[in-house]
Amino acid sequence: MVYTMVNLVIMRHGEAEPQSSQDSQRQLTAKGRADVTQMANWLAKSYQPFDFILHSPFIRTQQTAELMWHGQSSKPSLQTLAELVPEGDCQQVQLYIDALLETQANARLLLVSHMPLVSFLVETFSRTGQTPIFETSGLVGIEYQPGQRGVVLEKMSVAELPLVTSAF
Repeated sequence: MVYTMVNLVIMRHGEAEPQSSQDSQRQLTAKGRADVTQMANWLAKSYQPFDFILHSPFIRTQQTAELMWHGQSSKPSLQTLAELVPEGDCQQVQLYIDALLETQANARLLLVSHMPLVSFLVETFSRTGQTPIFETSGLVGIEYQPGQRGVVLEKMSVAELPLVTSAF
């Protein structure tokens, strides 16, 4: 099934190294890269291609976004958005996304960020009280239009993928 109504996907980065002198420099582990690649393959079959992939300036989200970019049939614009850091401002992210969607109304966007921001972004773009916990490489698909509350259409984790793909 292809989710044609989903135009905004919020994703947590893949599994990263546990230690680094700077949190922003932590890189994906081999498992993290494999999980993100698996999610990218599933997304390519389940969702229409993205027009934009936005990620935080942290290394692990850059690496996740690049793997997601490679999994797309067309090549979306890959951009760093400073507000997508763990302590980022959801309202600023929403203002940016709304402005982008005002100029490109049918754009499909993938946001790659961190806990806890990804949970708060789901609430910001959908409805109050909806703040899911994300596993690494997990995502939420939302039908969203600027100035309105979006609708969460799907939540998916890598652990759930074998269940979904084996059903077909």
